[in-house]
Amino acid sequence: MFNRLFSAFVRPLQTGLWIAIAVALFAWQTAASANPIPAGSAMSRLKAIGYSDLQGRGGAFKLAIRRVGERWYLYMGHLWHSGWTILDVTNPNDPKFVKFIAGPENTWTIQMEFHDNIMVTALARKAPVWGGDAGKPFEEGLLIWDISDPVNWKQLSHWKTGSTGVHRVGYPGGKYANLAARVAGYRGQILVFLDISDPANPKEAGRWWMPGQKEGEEPARSDISFHGPAIISEDGKTAYLGYGPAVVILDISDIASPKPVGQLNLSPPFGGLVAHDVLPIPGRNMLYVHGEATGGGDEPNGALACSSPLTISAMIDIKDPKKPRLVSVFPEPSPPKGLPYDNFCDKGGRYGPHNTNLEYHLPDVQKQGDLVYITYFNAGLRVYDIKDARRPKEAGWFIPPTPTKRYGPLPYDKLVTQTEDVLVDTRGNIYITDKQWGLFVLRDTGSGHAASKRTPVARAAP
Repeated sequence: MFNRLFSAFVRPLQTGLWIAIAVALFAWQTAASANPIPAGSAMSRLKAIGYSDLQGRGGAFKLAIRRVGERWYLYMGHLWHSGWTILDVTNPNDPKFVKFIAGPENTWTIQMEFHDNIMVTALARKAPVWGGDAGKPFEEGLLIWDISDPVNWKQLSHWKTGSTGVHRVGYPGGKYANLAARVAGYRGQILVFLDISDPANPKEAGRWWMPGQKEGEEPARSDISFHGPAIISEDGKTAYLGYGPAVVILDISDIASPKPVGQLNLSPPFGGLVAHDVLPIPGRNMLYVHGEATGGGDEPNGALACSSPLTISAMIDIKDPKKPRLVSVFPEPSPPKGLPYDNFCDKGGRYGPHNTNLEYHLPDVQKQGDLVYITYFNAGLRVYDIKDARRPKEAGWFIPPTPTKRYGPLPYDKLVTQTEDVLVDTRGNIYITDKQWGLFVLRDTGSGHAASKRTPVARAAP
């Protein structure tokens, strides 16, 4: 009789208690899986909604995103680690680590591009200043992957330059990828078009370089290099690129023999890595062009930030593609009030533009409109309104906190934030990477020019 009563009343209570404990434990584990957003950011209009420490692999770099069914996968290369990380950002407030795909040792794997089910990842010798070992072997060239399974990539081929490798790669889909490649017989990086229509057997389809880059050409030029990528028009007949000191427009109707259409030289007066890349503004006959700031703790006892001429961030009118012309220069960012420096040149590390949201050929990336997102190293992410191309104005910004841990050797002078890359998805989530942090996920508050806000400052490690 007692056993029947126990079974009828006590055991269900025990079962319910264990279920309640299990549910609570699962909820606690789920909540605990989110990395807390580091304290100390400064912001206007933008706010941080999520963060991932990438399982301790600080220093992520190039970003790409893909929606598969109901899941959103973010892919990224790394500055200090050889390989690629996959995050699940279906819930942008809680980016979840999925996988790290190891790359070859002593090799830069910072750049990647994909379209549909084909991923291309660049390989290049890692310079000692970035942590490479000049006495050890490295891999170079381009890896081509099948990513029809978004998590378990399958390598299809490895194309090699025969030199030190590929820095940046562009692949908007279709038959051709374009590479910023170091090729034997040339000074600096040149533009190479690679036919990947058979991804298991890629073949060079064409190349273009500036006069003086090829060995034997006079006058010899060792000050010119193509950074990449080339941005290809929808009809596949035109390439827009920042190349060395200039904005260049090429006719690529015959991919084997690209022909110059127009060119705008930017140096002098601008300095740094002058024409890093360009961003066409759809439907407006405009290009956004920016350089890459140099100096600022990039080498031991090297040049200070802002020691070279101003790095360009500007709008170019290409209504007449034969005669591109400069129409405006972006205003320089200013630090928040109350800091011990009046301009970012005095903050430490590099200061100036670096990367923008170039991936809008991807279906899950926000299409280019009136806002330009540009990373500015120690000034974080800056957002500019270009509705009036002649009067660009700053619309918002986000500066990650001072790092608390050093993951890589740069910058040498001070441990400060160095925001590197940015991508914006079609849901409005903004992803940024940094030399000494993981991944921040931001949102635009949509409140216009909101008042600056600053959270408590995190303490920096030596």
